[in-house]
Amino acid sequence: MSEVYFTREQFPGVVEKLLGRYRVFGPVFQGRYHEFSEVKKADEVDLGFQNTRLSPKELFHPQSERMFHFSLDKNDPDAGIVKEVQKDYSPRVILGIRPCDAKAFRLDDVNFDTETIKDPWWVRRRAATTLVGLACNQPCSTCFCSAVGTGPFDASTLDVMLVDVGDGYVAGAVTEKGGELLAGLDEARSVPAQAAEKAEVLKKSAEAAITTRLDVESVAGKNMLELFNDPLWDEVQFACINCGTCTFLCPTCWCFDIQDEVCDNQGDRIRLWDSCMFPLFTLHGSGHNPRSQKLQRVRQRFMHKLKYYQDKYHGGVACVGCGRCVKFCPVNIDIREVARLMSTSCACPA
Repeated sequence: MSEVYFTREQFPGVVEKLLGRYRVFGPVFQGRYHEFSEVKKADEVDLGFQNTRLSPKELFHPQSERMFHFSLDKNDPDAGIVKEVQKDYSPRVILGIRPCDAKAFRLDDVNFDTETIKDPWWVRRRAATTLVGLACNQPCSTCFCSAVGTGPFDASTLDVMLVDVGDGYVAGAVTEKGGELLAGLDEARSVPAQAAEKAEVLKKSAEAAITTRLDVESVAGKNMLELFNDPLWDEVQFACINCGTCTFLCPTCWCFDIQDEVCDNQGDRIRLWDSCMFPLFTLHGSGHNPRSQKLQRVRQRFMHKLKYYQDKYHGGVACVGCGRCVKFCPVNIDIREVARLMSTSCACPA
């Protein structure tokens, strides 16, 4: 990984250069929290944050997205013809994304970009995007990324990794796309020895700060049906109020609904986030609902994250340890504790 360095004073100039070449999205302080938003001016970017409340998955899979539009006007020669809504696929940069959120995109690819199924909007957005990550010098107390196959300095799913070393940033190109981005920055220079040493110290400190250990391999070895029927779910579901906060904050939740909205003679086909925690999520047209009970919905969420995904894709769990669901759950349900219960349940290997 080739590395360069630029000072903190040079950073606004770096952002300005990026704004001249890309659409730039980065962490912007809005009210009480940082959120990923499109940046128009360099001083809007604020890298002094631990993590955003919402993950940046909306930049690839919007919470509400117009897919197609159509006319019902009888005088319109194109009435009844569904047409794709035009979207902007020009080159863009997501600046300051945490390694855990970047890893989530790789996990989500199995739903949107496979050999047999390709979501055209997801695929084109992925191709147009350069991910400039920001190493996590001070993980939150709810973070457990190291326990699920990533880490605070994991650059494996990034194009560029930034490390804040106090007086400046060490920037390392991970991919060819990342190298092209750094090559256009006149401010970049060789990494001073002191900055390189500081980056290594910060890496070791951040990794040591995450002490959570999950036995996800043990969950993978459990018999699926026995784990499904285990009485542990009575305990897990007890406090849940099915608010859906966990699924809306989670960077690896991809469920959506599609609805047609009509106003006068014009209509839109819209894709909207949905949640397996909502009672209507699995309601059939016949009126039957296979997950009408809260226990069934809570079990589905954790079984998918920690068991089904592992069994189907053999690439670890569908969780990146960002800790958002732990931090913001109104009834303090902790996925780390659920994982522990699942790994120690009485379910036996098949």
